[in-house]
Amino acid sequence: MTWTAPSVVRTQQLRDLGTVTERQMLEGWLRWHRETLLVKCAGLLPVQLARTTVEPSGLSLLGLVRHMAEVERWWFRRSFAGEVVGDVFTGPSDGDEGLAGVDAAAAERDFELFRDEVEACDAAAAGRGLDETFVSPGGAPLSLRWVYTLMIQEYARHNGHADFLRERTDGVTGD
Repeated sequence: MTWTAPSVVRTQQLRDLGTVTERQMLEGWLRWHRETLLVKCAGLLPVQLARTTVEPSGLSLLGLVRHMAEVERWWFRRSFAGEVVGDVFTGPSDGDEGLAGVDAAAAERDFELFRDEVEACDAAAAGRGLDETFVSPGGAPLSLRWVYTLMIQEYARHNGHADFLRERTDGVTGD
């Protein structure tokens, strides 16, 4: 049987975030955006996930999944939590951050690595205060709140890219 990107059952509804605490709101928006990226991929075959469909861009849906795993690791685990961990795929030092080197044959593995990284990042932030800080590579003090906000905007931007990639792949649109 050929693997396809799994369907996604939403665990977060935006209507439920209107009157929650700041932490619940940040976590909820991030969860919603993570799920949105996976919704954009659901039901596609590995070759479709790896295809670049918005020329001349080299972006693919699989590349975005890989990229977001790398970005999550960089900000939550390496930067905020200070964990000494290698790259998930390729790292910031090579400038690709998971976008390049996409291999359709590795799509199932890449999705599992993404899910594993999300869990590890959630664990790195669990029980930590939004006001806790770390020093960025550029020397600026940043808070966990800042990391959540950055990740929400990062997903929002790339989910816009994913909209176009999915529509060009099979015509599917929507959230």
